[in-house]
Amino acid sequence: MNATALAVALCLASAATYAAAAVAQERLARAAAARTVGALLGNGAWWWSAGLNATAALLHAAALRYGPLTLVQPLGALTLVAAVPLGARGAGRRVAATEWRGTLATVAGLGLLLLPASGPAPDDTLTLAEALTVSGATAAVILVLTARKDPRSGLRHATASGLASAAASALTQTVAVAGGRGGDLLSVRVVAVALLVVVFAVGGMLLSQRAYRGGLGAPLAVVNLSNPLAAAAIGMLLLGERLHGGALGLLLAVAGALAATRGVLLLTRTPPAATVRAPAAATA
Repeated sequence: MNATALAVALCLASAATYAAAAVAQERLARAAAARTVGALLGNGAWWWSAGLNATAALLHAAALRYGPLTLVQPLGALTLVAAVPLGARGAGRRVAATEWRGTLATVAGLGLLLLPASGPAPDDTLTLAEALTVSGATAAVILVLTARKDPRSGLRHATASGLASAAASALTQTVAVAGGRGGDLLSVRVVAVALLVVVFAVGGMLLSQRAYRGGLGAPLAVVNLSNPLAAAAIGMLLLGERLHGGALGLLLAVAGALAATRGVLLLTRTPPAATVRAPAAATA
């Protein structure tokens, strides 16, 4: 199995695990069981979802070892595709026809995006200065997005969660590639970047938990749009990643992006849950 195929396989496993975690988090949010950090830490169901998130993050980190950001991050949108039937099943309803159309459009769009994004295993990493710059800029944007407190801030928190996850992925790739080369894992750069990964990964999970108070579809869709866009920008600006295929590759990427966006927008039209289960049921 070549590096690209291995990265795709790891991404699929990561997306399925992230989807299960998102559904669990959304149930907690809708049941009003996660209003404060203290409530989260004292809730066994949330720790279950946190464990799923951690497992998915490890699979994602492994994928970043073998594939570029421009390939790995768009595949994260498959989390939404997997979460739709999982969420519908948990709510005791069937998946709507609009959701199936959105799923097909998203998969087709991702397929088109993968053609020009596929490339060799990554060999460039962020310097410590670049890592700190990315972290500072991301943190500043997140603060702006979450400064206002109002009941309709779910999509802003979802955008902030996507940005945090994108920064964590870019930083994770630096740790994974540097470690894979047999470099010093205890160097100042690797340790500092690893700590930043933890900060953004945990921050992204807490931000998504806040975003899911208004439902799963729209916030998860926004997370899955903002994440790959931000990660692709980091990869192209700082890591020398490029789309392949020249003008044709660019045309395929644009067509894929439009199709995926259309699919995600269709998937946001998720019917409200018929029932809201208690946190204990979410654990099961």
